Amino acid sequence: MEAVQESIDSLANLEERINRAVQVITALRSENEDLQRRVHTLEEELNTMRGERKQVKTRIEKLLSQLDLLTAS
Repeated sequence: MEAVQESIDSLANLEERINRAVQVITALRSENEDLQRRVHTLEEELNTMRGERKQVKTRIEKLLSQLDLLTAS
């Protein structure tokens, strides 16, 4: 009878460990999805900032070009 009880306890222990593993995996998947969304948002922000930087650079180059024309005259 004792061997049967040990088997039942082992099975219950295994079941508990599997349930915890499933909970951890579920939580990690959810966290991963959240992080993927955040990465996507940050990539979009980075692309926007790069575009803005390029516009500012172009405007500054035009202004410097105009200053060069003034000093050359």
